[in-house]
Amino acid sequence: MTVMPKDAIFTPVEAHARAAEAKGFYHVDTWVFDLDNTLYPASSRLFDQIDAKITAYVMARSGLDGLSARALQKFYYRTHGTTLRGMMTEDGLDPDEFLAFVHDIDHSVLAPAPALAEGIARLPGRRFVLTNGSRRHAESVIARLGVAELFEDVFDIAAAGYVPKPEAEAYRLFLDLHGIEPAKAAMFEDLSKNLVIPHALGMRTVLVTPQDGEPEGLERLTAPDDADAAPHVDHMTDDLPGFLAGLALVAGE
Repeated sequence: MTVMPKDAIFTPVEAHARAAEAKGFYHVDTWVFDLDNTLYPASSRLFDQIDAKITAYVMARSGLDGLSARALQKFYYRTHGTTLRGMMTEDGLDPDEFLAFVHDIDHSVLAPAPALAEGIARLPGRRFVLTNGSRRHAESVIARLGVAELFEDVFDIAAAGYVPKPEAEAYRLFLDLHGIEPAKAAMFEDLSKNLVIPHALGMRTVLVTPQDGEPEGLERLTAPDDADAAPHVDHMTDDLPGFLAGLALVAGE
């Protein structure tokens, strides 16, 4: 453990380490990361592509104009957790067709992220991606970021039986499949509501927020909450690589 005097002047990484110590990670041996707008910054606008494709799919399937399709998309998201789940429930949608269409995007906007890779590599124990997206999309993202080999597995929406976060069943299926003890795990997410169940299960929770000036996608805009005061959020950061580097200091590396 790194001991830091109270009157010290801290570098950004040391400041992250002090924050991490406040609700310790010493017991954590499993690290779980959301994918979109968590492992990569919202400023890449990758999720904007997905968002636009979802709207286009709703337009084509429903015959609605753009504004009406967008409103229906938001309704599905608010009511069912994801647009996919809403269309499956209310319109008998084939999920594989939907996922193939909305994730047919340009992943080349993502660049390798060596600082992120270094931070993840230094986390002791097991590492997973838990996403409401598809495995194919997740694998494309982590390959572009240069972190694919650092994760034991990707648990996608199909593996969850198309039950999305924040539903408790999605987390239960993931934890049971991999034999994870929640009290020894940490969850990183860009949506506060998706940390409610992990926190209730005993996981350390980290909310990854956009940096100043970064765009916010549909899923954040249509699901506002008071993350700053949320008891289910143990930590907040707009600098995931820096936060992970701070964790390495806490671990004494």
